[in-house]
Amino acid sequence: MNRLTTLAAAALFAAASTTGAWADSDETIQLPMNEWTGQHISARILGTLLQKLGYTVEYPTAGAVPQFKAIADGDLDMQPEVWTNNVGDVYPKAVESGDIVVLGQLGLKPQEGWIYPPYMADKCPGLPSYDALYECAQAFAAADTFPKGRLITYPADWGTRSKDVVAMIELPFEPVAGGSEGAMIAELKSAAAAGDPILMMFWQPHWIFAELDFDWVAWDPAEGECVEEEGQMRGSACGFQQASVDKIANKDVATKWPGAYKLLEVMSIDNTAQNALMLEIDNKKRDLDEVIAEWIEANEATWSPWLDAAKAAMN
Repeated sequence: MNRLTTLAAAALFAAASTTGAWADSDETIQLPMNEWTGQHISARILGTLLQKLGYTVEYPTAGAVPQFKAIADGDLDMQPEVWTNNVGDVYPKAVESGDIVVLGQLGLKPQEGWIYPPYMADKCPGLPSYDALYECAQAFAAADTFPKGRLITYPADWGTRSKDVVAMIELPFEPVAGGSEGAMIAELKSAAAAGDPILMMFWQPHWIFAELDFDWVAWDPAEGECVEEEGQMRGSACGFQQASVDKIANKDVATKWPGAYKLLEVMSIDNTAQNALMLEIDNKKRDLDEVIAEWIEANEATWSPWLDAAKAAMN
């Protein structure tokens, strides 16, 4: 990072953190930081914009599930990125009681499932339908799985979701656990560079989709939410339950910080933006604050209407 970039980032954050006339309360807003880069991005974008409005912001570390009691109790205030498939028991009860308020979805479109490089469609006609995999399993085979196809699943300590689905629908594939996220990414890159067959359980948002193209296996539509553990068979297989990503706040935020509440309500981040930012941070190993400062500087047309809405809501 050169000196000019460092000074520019520092100046931007200094300007953003200056207490201004817009703030409707001088109490510090507590924005929790969870365990993954995407949430760090969402929280820092929100926090930087809050600072532009004159609010004081702190970023305490909090676990994705333990944070909900703290938000319900008012020890933490706002959270822009809550994945609804990992919330435990406290979250739904706190929402039902009104201690936590859901302000809508962030704009991310989470997806979990099986991905493959686009060139595999030529070797397996009928893709993206999972039904095509029954007829062309050998196109995905490896020496140690032939004649079955090879499916790389999540690391063993992440659970057995893909393995369970393969067994339920009697798909002629051999699930092979990935060693780690890094090992899975290395295998994706190697296969794509060589034009080799690969089928892998993966998720997005993720920076790999900002660098390489992959397609997703399509499943039978579910009536309502897909339930992975029940009734999946060829002809009625929904694949994997998908999450949504919510924005939440403690019940008192709307009255204590109406501008901050409105900013969170109108804030939106999509997969393309987050994938690109994660590419810079996770793959290129750049500093989080530097990357966020650059995004803020380059995207005023995106966030300026959010600030206008927040200012209109302030006392």
